[in-house]
Amino acid sequence: MGMIKEFREFAIKGNVVDMAVGIIIGVSFGAIVKSFVDDVMMPPIGLLLGDIDFQQLHAVLREGTTPGPYASLAAAKEAGAVTWNYGIFFNTMVTFFLTTVAVFVLVKSINRLRRQQQADPAAPTDKPCPFCAMTIPILATRCPHCTSELVA
Repeated sequence: MGMIKEFREFAIKGNVVDMAVGIIIGVSFGAIVKSFVDDVMMPPIGLLLGDIDFQQLHAVLREGTTPGPYASLAAAKEAGAVTWNYGIFFNTMVTFFLTTVAVFVLVKSINRLRRQQQADPAAPTDKPCPFCAMTIPILATRCPHCTSELVA
């Protein structure tokens, strides 16, 4: 029973919940970037480079039961061929690069906001009374301590 209670205390701490939310958002973001690279970015680049489908770029290292050439990567795998899938690797590298750039921009923006918050301290809300030196609200027109009338 004690272990369950300790685990519950650990799991409901703010940092663990924040970390879990970050991981979930990160996985979702990674899927979005992968789809952007595979479905939006690489097809036009492939067309510009002579109708290349980067997902299909591969080299056959060993032919399968059915000799090649193979029409697609799927056909090579179905025949049992050993392939070197450099096109998929290239897409993965582009996905990694774009994810890294996005995270860098996000971190840079957060750091800029933190610096602005540190540089812009909140406006003072109180001041010393010029007669009794006690702390009073900045908008006060009479000191609540010495009852002196304050000139604005």
